[in-house]
Amino acid sequence: MTRPFSRAGTLGGGAPAPVTSPVTSPVTAVTPPVTGTTAAAGAPTGLQAVLLDMDGTLVDTEGFWWDTEVEVFAELGYELADEHREVVVGGPMSRSGAHLIRVTGADISLAELTVLLNARFVERIARGVSLMPGARRLLTELDAHGVPAALVSASHRRVIDRMLVWLGPEHFALTVAGDEVERTKPHPDPYLLAAGRLGADPARCVVVEDTPTGVASAEAAGCPVVAVPSVTRIEPAGGRTVVPSLEEVDLSVLRSLVPSADRV
Repeated sequence: MTRPFSRAGTLGGGAPAPVTSPVTSPVTAVTPPVTGTTAAAGAPTGLQAVLLDMDGTLVDTEGFWWDTEVEVFAELGYELADEHREVVVGGPMSRSGAHLIRVTGADISLAELTVLLNARFVERIARGVSLMPGARRLLTELDAHGVPAALVSASHRRVIDRMLVWLGPEHFALTVAGDEVERTKPHPDPYLLAAGRLGADPARCVVVEDTPTGVASAEAAGCPVVAVPSVTRIEPAGGRTVVPSLEEVDLSVLRSLVPSADRV
């Protein structure tokens, strides 16, 4: 399916360019102790943290996941119809994998499929990924103003650790993986966990997401949301701002979505 917006990652304009890094070994996710570390810079305006999805939001990899699923199922002897792409996008492996097994009738367990998909996906991203337009600039701006950022993904820890090579672990106060919570997106648990570890009020943490599944998770956690649709359309709603690209998002926009302390 054609994406509603053209958002292939570019660095400094021009043709899409893969991010390159001299780092070749997996990195350990930054997970500080749970000690209430809200940012002083965010407090006066009410913004305490920014919680960001990964695939399709910061890195242009939603297509990678679908290509990986198509490839693996082809090796199993099944052809995936494009109609299933919107069903599985943004979802946890437990949901997307189970759906694809069900519609194809493939003779493979969910646990076996999960191992295959994660291994193939890690191989693919090891060759390089493209950041979404505006992603690097936004992360750098949050760093410069001392606003904590957390990476909150339905992807498994193995995938996140590899992706941090390209994103830069220094940009994140902590990361939350889909296999580290009992219930991942669309449940609120991942975002509640991230806010709790940062010592922040979920209502003062702006979430940036690209799929309806992620948006549902963030809104269930009580967070204001900036949606940057990738594969599936997302409609504006109360407490939700929809933009075509991260290039439309900066710290002033994020702060405007959280009430000032003196108005609460």
